[in-house]
Order: sequence, then structure tokens, then C-alpha cells
Amino acid sequence: MRHWDKNWPGRILGALPKRRWVKRLQRLGQEVLVRLWRHVEAKSPATRSRWQWTWVGDDSLFRKYGRQLGLVGLGWSGQEQRVRLGIDGLLLLVVIGEGKLVVPVDFEVRRPDPVGPGGPCRDKLTWLQVMLDRTWTAVQRRCRRLPPPLVVADSWFGDSRLLEQVATTQHGTLVVEGKTSYVFHLPDGRRVKGQDLLRGEGWMWHDSAQPPGLRYVRLTARSPTYGPVTLVLVEQPGRDRYYLLCRETSISAPRVIRAWRRRSWIEHTFRTLKHLLATEVCQVLTEGAYFGHLVLRLLAGLVLLYTSRIVLKGCETMEEIVFSLKHHWRFLDSELLELQGLSWDLPVEAA
Repeated sequence: MRHWDKNWPGRILGALPKRRWVKRLQRLGQEVLVRLWRHVEAKSPATRSRWQWTWVGDDSLFRKYGRQLGLVGLGWSGQEQRVRLGIDGLLLLVVIGEGKLVVPVDFEVRRPDPVGPGGPCRDKLTWLQVMLDRTWTAVQRRCRRLPPPLVVADSWFGDSRLLEQVATTQHGTLVVEGKTSYVFHLPDGRRVKGQDLLRGEGWMWHDSAQPPGLRYVRLTARSPTYGPVTLVLVEQPGRDRYYLLCRETSISAPRVIRAWRRRSWIEHTFRTLKHLLATEVCQVLTEGAYFGHLVLRLLAGLVLLYTSRIVLKGCETMEEIVFSLKHHWRFLDSELLELQGLSWDLPVEAA
């Protein structure tokens, strides 16, 4: 970039230790959730249903170029379908409604197993449990009559201890995608595996109007691993059949499916978070500065995705919006950063 002092961002990002950066993200996310809940708490049930919260947790491997920090280790890259060096980041966010707002509430980096003395790092199951516990406790303390959380996560997080922890501690429900190897016993005495659910016939399908063409089957079963569970088989155009798994619940199948479809929002967040992470360009050489870089991208993504969705509503898909943001960030000129009064004297609606 022209007229760019590459040492300036590193000095700013390194001004705070990494724990302070994460706490700033946590405080902002919790404050947004509290204000949103107080806004709709006294509204009608129909209004509150349009502002339902879906908690989404997932991890992703960030490629790190240049100098290798202590955060870098071997991890599985779902995008590349192989093991490679990178930084394994875990993110917890809350999707409001169908995507009215996507609020990042916690972020952690899973440190690789240290060399020499020292205990092993927390695995991602433990980290997700810790992130959910501390966020839920902080928000529930300030919000009355907050409904139990409905959490969706990838099949990697389908651990019986984590499902039980969410059910007993938060009185909530964790929904994950089932695997072909899982075994279930149906009420009629049949023993089926996950692959039988995905390939078998004879299920009693129900049609769903949202989206058109989607069909589902809701089953109750018992698992040797999870105990009593609820299974939701889903068929939709353009995708292979899959099934969702959670502990036995009274939540309707359409509600579970809607929550699962909102999981895609974390993928959009990761796409904006991971793009152009060649931070040596800005002299980001310490762990604290690297945390600052990631946290600032999360905060910027919160504002940009919300603003873009409002301004471009009905004109472009979210994939097109994200692609446009990534394209224009590549050609950001430092002169734009000097427009300090860009949004001053604008009404609240425009801001």
C-alpha cells in the first residue's frame, strides 16, 4: 500500500496482551445480547419468535505464513481435506433470528501440545464447553426469563459428555450432525445404524414449506452412547440426505432444522476472518498482536455483515456480499483511513 507504515499496526495490536483482547470481544458480545433481549423481552410471543437465538460453535484452521508463533501446530483443514500447519481457532457466536444479526461472543486459539514440561492443551470439546459456560453465565445473570440455549455444532463436537453438559448446566439442547457409524434402538425394537437412516426407505416423511422441497422425519430412539435421543432425518434439493442428533427434546423438527441451517453463518464469519492473514505485512510478530488482529477482524465483520445485509437486502446473496468485501479489502488504500469523520453528523438510521 502507498504511504503505509507497516510497523504502525503491529505497535497498536501489541499494546494489549491477548487475554485483554479476548475480554474486549466477550464484553462487547455480551452487552449486545443483553440489550437485544431487553428490547424483545416484553414483546409478544410472535415478535420474540422472530428474534430467537441460535448458539453456533465451530473451529477452523488458519494458515500462518512467515514466522511461526507458539500457536502454530498440526491440525486438520476441512477446506483442504488434509493435515497441515496452522492455528486452530474456536469461535462461539449467536445468530439472531434468520440472520438479523450475527454476534461473536467468544474466541479462543487451541494451543498445540507444548514441547517439554507442561500439561497438554485443552481439546476443542473442553474449550467449547468453557466458552459456552462463561458466556451463558454472564448473560443469564443480567437477563430475566432467558430461554435455554439451542446450540448447533459440527459432528466433531458430538461427544456424549458435551451433550450432557449442555443439558444439565444450561438446560439447553446441543444439535450435531449424526455419523453413519452411530447405533440406535427404535421404539419398535429395530436396531439401526446411521447409514440405515441415510439410505433406508419406508420412513414417514413430512413436507416443509421453508424452504420448498424440504422433507423431514422425526424419530425418538435410544443410543448406547447418548441415551434417549431425538433424530431428525432431512432431505432437501441439491444435497444428500443427512440426519441431526440431540438428546431427547420436545423441540419440533422444523425448529431444529431452522437452527441447523443458521450454522452457515459461522462459515461466513470464518471466511472474512481468515482472508489475507499474512500478518507479517503489518509486522504482527507476537501472540498478543495476532490475537488483536483476529479480534478486530471479528468486530469489523460484525459491523460489515450487518450493514451489508441491511443496505443490500434482496439485491445480493450473502456469498456475493462476502466475496465483495474480501475483494475490496485487498485494494484498501491508506488514504481511506484518513477519513476520520466518515459517519459523523449522520442520523442513527443511516449509521
